[in-house]
Amino acid sequence: MSLPVVIVGGLHADARRSTVARLLADVPGSVALHHDLATAAAGTVVRTIRDADGILSAGEAPLVNDCACCALREDLVPELLRLADDPTARLAVVELWDSVEPKAMAEVVVAGGLTVTGVITAVDPALLLPYLGNGDDLAERGLAAAATDQRTVADTFARQLEYAPVLAVVDSPEADDEDRELLAQLHPTARRVPVRGGHLADPAGASAHAGAPEPHSPLTAAAFAGFDVEAAAAAQHPACALLPAEADAHGVATFVWHRRRPFHPERLYAALEDLTCAAARSRGRFWLADKPDVLLHWDAAGGALCVESAGPWLASLPDAAWEMLPPVRRAAAAMDWHPEHGDCCQHLVFTSPGLDRDGLHELLESCLLTDAEYAAGRDAWKRLPPAFDTLLEV
Repeated sequence: MSLPVVIVGGLHADARRSTVARLLADVPGSVALHHDLATAAAGTVVRTIRDADGILSAGEAPLVNDCACCALREDLVPELLRLADDPTARLAVVELWDSVEPKAMAEVVVAGGLTVTGVITAVDPALLLPYLGNGDDLAERGLAAAATDQRTVADTFARQLEYAPVLAVVDSPEADDEDRELLAQLHPTARRVPVRGGHLADPAGASAHAGAPEPHSPLTAAAFAGFDVEAAAAAQHPACALLPAEADAHGVATFVWHRRRPFHPERLYAALEDLTCAAARSRGRFWLADKPDVLLHWDAAGGALCVESAGPWLASLPDAAWEMLPPVRRAAAAMDWHPEHGDCCQHLVFTSPGLDRDGLHELLESCLLTDAEYAAGRDAWKRLPPAFDTLLEV
């Protein structure tokens, strides 16, 4: 049987280390593999392998094309395969470095012929809003994974959070009901597993033992629960993502806005700053009148917005092309099909403490085509000024 691999990631470093230490303490025969990308400026990535008693081995992997994350990709699978040859190894815990995203690494591990049995993002609820609100570039914080890395703290953390089906939530005295509610609304389908015992891990590599082993603990169960890389990727695609539903509790609200009329490109562009700053997190798919066949992805956090094409709406494709698409994409479109517009729609979700639902609703509605503009038809829509071409790099 192949060695089970669980991936533990997250920008909340202390929470991540505590989660890994808990797994090492709870699962006899478990080992943790970690690549420290902080040393990339010196030309190498430092690899350590440890168990609950401390470091077993350490080594270096050279940069690949001046890219620390590329070095991680090249080194990860061979090291895991080597660990899999050890008959005493029961579980390999891949502890990702701060800004490394679990999606890419899970796909690398599976492509290497190994079995990912769990993906976990570790979270300190008290740090949730500060990180989601942090629009700094990773490079400014010393967290870039490559010289060309243009991600921000906020959007990186949001993807780490939303990709994982399991969130390891550390016991944080500073966290309040609002923090916990924000976490629940941002990723309502995630299994939230408490990690007790505080910050168990010693960054220097000292023993991480913390009481008797718990072979049947919720965290251990999550590590072995199973993971489907293809389903996880589909769940992040804007066409079929399971977006949060309406909610309002403990001062945190989620507002869901769904319409069947396209946006006027200029009016939406003029409203982008207000819409982006209206919530700690917003995401979804949207429809521009001048690009009626293009499904557009809305992804905002930390006061910054990323807009990109996610391919065509299915309504714009010939029937024969549908067979080339994943079943989950076809099913999502069928469930949201409109007799006139097919799957073309606006579906945006905003989540934040202190959310102004009424203000958001009014602003979004004002960006839609008017009755007269809508009645003019698609040929007229396509002649509207292409306000989003710069954002979309057309």
